[in-house]
Amino acid sequence: MAVETAAVAPPRAVERERAVLLVAAGAAFLALLDTTVANLAVADVRTDFAGASVGAATWIITIYAVTFAAFLAPAGRVADVVGRRTLMLAGVGAFTAMSLACAVAPSLGVLLVARGLQGAAAAAMIPASLAIVLVDTPPERRAAAIGAWSAAGALAAAAGPAIGGVLVDALGWRALFLVNIPFGLAILAGTRLVPAGGANRGRLPDAGGIVLLGAGIAAVALGISQGTDWGWSSAQTLLCLGGGTLAVGAALRRSMGRAAPAVETWLWRTRSFALANLASLLYGAALFPWLLVGVLFLIQVWGYSPLEAGLAMTPGAIVASIVALKAGPIVARRGVRPVIVGGALVLAAAGLLCVVALPEAPSFLTFWLPVGVLIGVGTGAITTGVSTAAALSVAPQRFAAAVGLNQTGRQVGGALGVAVLAALLDGRTGSAVGPFADVYLFCTLATLAVAAAAMWLVLEEKT
Repeated sequence: MAVETAAVAPPRAVERERAVLLVAAGAAFLALLDTTVANLAVADVRTDFAGASVGAATWIITIYAVTFAAFLAPAGRVADVVGRRTLMLAGVGAFTAMSLACAVAPSLGVLLVARGLQGAAAAAMIPASLAIVLVDTPPERRAAAIGAWSAAGALAAAAGPAIGGVLVDALGWRALFLVNIPFGLAILAGTRLVPAGGANRGRLPDAGGIVLLGAGIAAVALGISQGTDWGWSSAQTLLCLGGGTLAVGAALRRSMGRAAPAVETWLWRTRSFALANLASLLYGAALFPWLLVGVLFLIQVWGYSPLEAGLAMTPGAIVASIVALKAGPIVARRGVRPVIVGGALVLAAAGLLCVVALPEAPSFLTFWLPVGVLIGVGTGAITTGVSTAAALSVAPQRFAAAVGLNQTGRQVGGALGVAVLAALLDGRTGSAVGPFADVYLFCTLATLAVAAAAMWLVLEEKT
């Protein structure tokens, strides 16, 4: 992979390559931004739609995550079958249309339907965009290209609360969706630069498996989101969690015997890919509650406004994007293992500081800012390392399927992590920091598990 041995590309070809990378990174940014940008809109949605409960309003976040996770794995196979550009056009087009539908929704029900369809469209954008990066980038520059793509995703997920706080405070919650439209149209126009082709003429994923997978994840998410109200030992909660788990298991079992499965379970036979998926699952279990607990702590304990809390999360987001960019060349030289392990240890150090020294009084400059920098370094490195490991441990014609399955693991891990957060913060009273420290302890342990999984990870790139 030495750059000095590679042929020098013509300037026009390099410019086109950069434009394609920008389009793909922009699609990833939009898709992942909407996983967190709506966190601060729940109160305004309840105000606009009088009578909506807190639980009902929070489904604008949950329904997006459910459909996003459910369709990620099969979307990867669809990209391999119909071609990366075709799926990108369909995904971005649907995402933009559903953003408009969300912005003008006359009722909470319409908003939730549009939001669910938006999540499904986002699921198509992720594997298609990274497949574009990988297939349309020369092998010697793939690691750096993945770093740029990962930087966009890391920045989007971490900056979501900040962007959401600013938009909701200045323009109202509908602006969260209106802002997607011009960017979606620009990405659609730029997608024309992506070379056509890449279709493998295979069969589309098994519809029955997709239904089981989606229903299972939705049921588990419902059980998680309603567990506090229903009671964690209630029949409804146990039915949702148990039935959802069985449905996901049935989808995986069904996939093992299908020529065109909903989930490419055979990819797990590759040791490096299986370990990358495990690391992604554990990383999601740490990352999702980590982002959410920070906003909750700032608002509920330090008394920040939603806008102030969002802005306080911004330095870490910027650092994460910079580190993700810089991590790509390091992966190319030294491999994925030191990048993932190093990032996980830095992130775990930030978590331990929060566990033992989380201050009850506001201390932005002396505590929150330096810890935020550590968090940005850790998440940026892990995001790039895990994405690279998953993508480059399979043959190029399976890039999209591998990316979809890897991102599904992260979403599932995130759902479990948020469930733990809900359980730990349930019943919290006053301004005590103890329950928040407990969440940070869980995140720290999950991050150390990421490091442990990565210690066994040795990537042999397939070209």
